[in-house]
Amino acid sequence: MSGPPLTAEQVRLFRHNGFLKLDGRLPEELAARLRQAIDVDVGAGAEPLVRDPGGRVVRLSQVWNRAPVFREAATHAAVLDPLESLLGPNIEVVLNRHNHATLNVASARSDYFHRDILQWSRGLLTVIHYLEETTLDNGCTQVIPGTHQLPGETRMHRLEEQDWIRESRVTGQAVPVPMPAGGLLAIDSLIFHRIGPNRTEGTRTSMTIGYRSADELAGPPDGKAVLVRGERVYTGNDGGR
Repeated sequence: MSGPPLTAEQVRLFRHNGFLKLDGRLPEELAARLRQAIDVDVGAGAEPLVRDPGGRVVRLSQVWNRAPVFREAATHAAVLDPLESLLGPNIEVVLNRHNHATLNVASARSDYFHRDILQWSRGLLTVIHYLEETTLDNGCTQVIPGTHQLPGETRMHRLEEQDWIRESRVTGQAVPVPMPAGGLLAIDSLIFHRIGPNRTEGTRTSMTIGYRSADELAGPPDGKAVLVRGERVYTGNDGGR
């Protein structure tokens, strides 16, 4: 199942707003296998992982190196086909940012607004793969449209504690983004976003992967990214790598 390329209008909306719901979805059976793989690793306490203060597993890290289904979902055509419209034909998955599965468990605590990178010159496109329906009740993603165009920062987390951000009052413009099971949300990694509080007894499971255009000025691969479509083309004017 392929994902349709983005229209010129969708590309413009992504550039302007900083996020876009992709048209395609992960197939139901693939999403189910991915949820099962997450449940297995959570049940086994397979490191590396993150626990909340109560000891509950809330994140599995380094999913690219876990069961093959994680890589299958991250490179599915429903994801990579539309990303070509934003990143071009040569696409890498970044291994040292995101590369995790999150279980948003029941909690009245809201996440803080954050960015995924510090500056626009280190571009990154985040895709959140939703493995369960995400709603206002179980903590759908919240974004502040257009904040990817605000100045860079020296910190990525607790952005609302920064004086200039608090004084700007932009955090009051956050909008929730409910998504279906299997849905795919692409965000500019500079946009202010957070996970909403889960007020249900269930989970809100997702996988988050970072993508970028293969860097045509980079040297030999350093193991921190893997090419998932196209090729690495070097265009530096120094005569070679």
